[in-house]
Amino acid sequence: MGPPLPVDGALDALSAALTLGHAVLVAPPGSGKTTHIPLLLRDAAWLAGQTLLMLEPRRPAARMAAARMAALLGEVLGETVGYQVRFERCIGPRTRIQVVTEGILTRRIQSDPGLDGVGLLIFDEFHERSLQADLGLALALDAAQALRPDLRILVMSATLDAGPVAALLGDAPVVRAAGRSFPVDVRYADLAPRDPLAAMESAIRRALVEHSGDLLVFLPGVAEIERVRRRLEPDLGGDLDLLPLHGTLAVEQQQRALVPARAADGGGRRRVVLATDIAETSVTIEGVTTVIDSGLARKPRLDPGSGLTRLMTEPIPLASADQRAGRAGRTAPGVCYRLWTRAQEVGRAAHRRAEILDADLAQLVLDLALWGLRDPAGLRWLDAPPAPHWAQALALLKDLGALDASGAITPVGRRIAELPLHPRLGRMLAQASQPQDRRLAADLAALLAERDSWSATPGLPRPADLGLRLAALEAFRAGRPNAGMGRARLVAADRLSRRLVPMEGARGARPPRNPAPGPADRTVALEPGALLASAYPDRIAQRRGARDGRYLLAVGTGADLPPEDALAVHPYLVAAELDARGRDARIQLALPVSEPALRAALAERILTGEQVAWDTERDAVTARRESRLGALVLDSQALPVGDPARTLELLLGQVTARFDASLSWDEAARQFQARVALLCRVDPAGGWPDLTDERLRLDLDDWLGPWLGGLRSLAEVRALPLKELLAGLLDRGQRARLDTLAPETLTTPAGNRRRLDYRAGSAGEPVLPVPLQELFGARETPSVCQGRVPVMLHLLSPAGRPVQITRDLAGFWVRGYPEVRKELRGRYPKHPWPDDPLTASPVTRTGRPRR
Repeated sequence: MGPPLPVDGALDALSAALTLGHAVLVAPPGSGKTTHIPLLLRDAAWLAGQTLLMLEPRRPAARMAAARMAALLGEVLGETVGYQVRFERCIGPRTRIQVVTEGILTRRIQSDPGLDGVGLLIFDEFHERSLQADLGLALALDAAQALRPDLRILVMSATLDAGPVAALLGDAPVVRAAGRSFPVDVRYADLAPRDPLAAMESAIRRALVEHSGDLLVFLPGVAEIERVRRRLEPDLGGDLDLLPLHGTLAVEQQQRALVPARAADGGGRRRVVLATDIAETSVTIEGVTTVIDSGLARKPRLDPGSGLTRLMTEPIPLASADQRAGRAGRTAPGVCYRLWTRAQEVGRAAHRRAEILDADLAQLVLDLALWGLRDPAGLRWLDAPPAPHWAQALALLKDLGALDASGAITPVGRRIAELPLHPRLGRMLAQASQPQDRRLAADLAALLAERDSWSATPGLPRPADLGLRLAALEAFRAGRPNAGMGRARLVAADRLSRRLVPMEGARGARPPRNPAPGPADRTVALEPGALLASAYPDRIAQRRGARDGRYLLAVGTGADLPPEDALAVHPYLVAAELDARGRDARIQLALPVSEPALRAALAERILTGEQVAWDTERDAVTARRESRLGALVLDSQALPVGDPARTLELLLGQVTARFDASLSWDEAARQFQARVALLCRVDPAGGWPDLTDERLRLDLDDWLGPWLGGLRSLAEVRALPLKELLAGLLDRGQRARLDTLAPETLTTPAGNRRRLDYRAGSAGEPVLPVPLQELFGARETPSVCQGRVPVMLHLLSPAGRPVQITRDLAGFWVRGYPEVRKELRGRYPKHPWPDDPLTASPVTRTGRPRR
């Protein structure tokens, strides 16, 4: 079984713990836990010859772990050790150790809740906290409690926070093993890089010169991998292998990056493996002695409000940084270049955030419904599914027909749950009834089941047309070249499509690619876009007017395309992939669809009826007969407005929202409002109504509603005499008292009627702008409210400018007038400036003294 490894020393403690129940194993990278523990435990007495299932979070890791264990036993895969990943199975009748991906366990436990013949479940690399791992552990614990008390569960990781997991397993013992990693020299950047890709290129070139061995380079995503590869290819591609490693690659390409090719003489070309975080945790990648870490990873984050997922580039946690660095010291001393400073490491999270907290939960909710649960509280979780994400997934599954109104799984939901696809794609396959539609649905599902791998032209955005991918797949089948997709990706898509058709219900072999026309085939096949719409009914997009690239989704939110994208000319699209980037999502993958095809495919979703609604362009209530698909108006015909109650509701709603602009708030109305407000303060016993804007808004239905009968638009509302409407809120006695207590005008000693301004006073008092000469002879300040409120006088010069503001007219004559007279009589010599204004006669607007 090969030389001993450090983890072998923990076997006795681990076996003792598993004899009694569940256990947690924490073992450093390179200790051998993935390949040795299953082999060491397979003959344990408590296992009693049963099968051991080990779960890996990624397909490459599952294949490599199984292959390594088989090699240690001197066997081929499928004997003692086998593996199963999606659409790939290498397990024989005598296989005791099965390495599977986490989703395989979910499907197996759904079909066989008792896990008959399985004695031990191992969750390897559990610190990755994938959604399927959390779900699998919750289901396994439920099965162990209810059906299989003898089933053992072992959780393993190098960087796991073991306490919470041990508690979840019923206070299971935590066994810790020693490691055997070689020293790694970790080097930090002196300064935070301004251009991360340029810094990465420089670090790679430096490491190639300073160190021997292969390089493992961690980048946040596929786009960055391709950019770095293009930068290095011209002058380094001839001397070494620049190998990408990410989840969208075919198996053969992943294997090339994971396992170095060796020449017959034992040598081989030096490799630079450009990887996403897929390379963080798996069996040892041979030959790597140098790691260059960007310190970043790209993770999906669901917005439960919109149902859209945003890809976020985030700093990795400290545990991931340690995992990455450890890859350099698996087989020999190594070095790790971290492209961040020591200071930037402060504040990073210690462990990876669980995927269940941020992911689309549609598959999880469907799996639990198949398990018989409508509430996640029925299971034990390390982190429970967030309520908003659960609600969003529940709504989607009901919309797809996978769950009924109560949340129970439907027959369609059971068919969808059998497929190893997202429920949206499963619904598309279930929807396709004709053979040609099933083939098309399978092709679409095969292309969408993995991340898009279209090779965009450098410097240009990736085209969004999913039809280009379909055409590439057909060209591949016909033996024609295509410029958009690699052969390995097309082989994988073709293989998956051919497996999906019989799985979905087509009996026997897959129908021929180009069958001869027959009676069944003379039926009209669905457009690809219409078929895709059954999977994404909420993402049907309608172009907004003539503005290319801007669309409205059926769910009611916006989406856009680059105007130069060829799809931007189509009036309707179905968006299969959206990236939430702000107010409007960005359409990443879509198909065009015609309106007739939409109407035919989604007839049960299209609602036709009369709509009385607010027309924002006309600022009026309109009635139309409309056919709607969600928020999209497919057609609309004007009708006479015939719903008075709805019309009144809409008008009042607009007036409430735009109170100032919707009513004729002229100066007369505002002065009336201010006069009543003054009496509310001064004469509270008078029963004066509250006419403040706040109260009028709240009581619109009472005081404005009766005046809106027969009106349709804001223009008509603005034509209403608002002052008269407000005056109607006073009884006859109050109106008479208002004119007495708070008159609109006052007559000056010169006999002129001057208008009072009830809004201008800083303390709520009325203001009287009046020429100074009109008040000659007046000893007392004018007042309102039967003398209780003095008027604030704005005494004006002959030019109409205020020369004094006062409530004390008598004091002004004594103290202020002499200075004003001295300053202005030279400027205005034709106007009277008597020495004693109290004995002078007031002057009329004609300039003559009043007799």
